[in-house]
Amino acid sequence: MNNLIKFCFALFVLCVAAAASAQVNIEINTPGVTALKQSMQTRHAQLAEFYANGAIGLTSDGMVALRDANTVPLAARQKVNGLVAAENQDRKSLYAEIARANAHPEWEGDIRNTFAQRWVQRAQAGWWVQSGGGWSKK
Repeated sequence: MNNLIKFCFALFVLCVAAAASAQVNIEINTPGVTALKQSMQTRHAQLAEFYANGAIGLTSDGMVALRDANTVPLAARQKVNGLVAAENQDRKSLYAEIARANAHPEWEGDIRNTFAQRWVQRAQAGWWVQSGGGWSKK
C-alpha cells in the first residue's frame, strides 16, 4: 500500500508539473483569431456609444449584455440587440479559436475567464461592468 501511495503521489507531481509548464498563449495569432479580432474591432465603433451611455455592459463571464434598455430609443433596440448578439458570438468563437490554436480545446473556459478579467480591467471609466452578479460603473 505504501508503494501505491508513493506511485500516486509521483504521478500527481508529474501531472502538476506538466500542467504548470503548459501555459496558454492568449496572444496567439492565427488567421481565425485575426479575423475575429478585426470583426470585433469594427463592431466596437458601433458599440462604443452604448457602453458610454450605460445601455450595455461587460459581464463577468466575458460577454456583453444589454444592461439598461431604457437608455436606447425604441427604434434602435433591435440594432443594439443584433450588435450584442454578434459581439457575443465573436467572443465565444474567439475563446474557442484561441484554445484550439493552443492545441488545448479544454482550456476554453479558462481562456474565457482570463479575457473576462482583461475586458473589465481595460474598460473605460464610466462603462458598466458586472461583478458577483451585480452591475457597477467603472
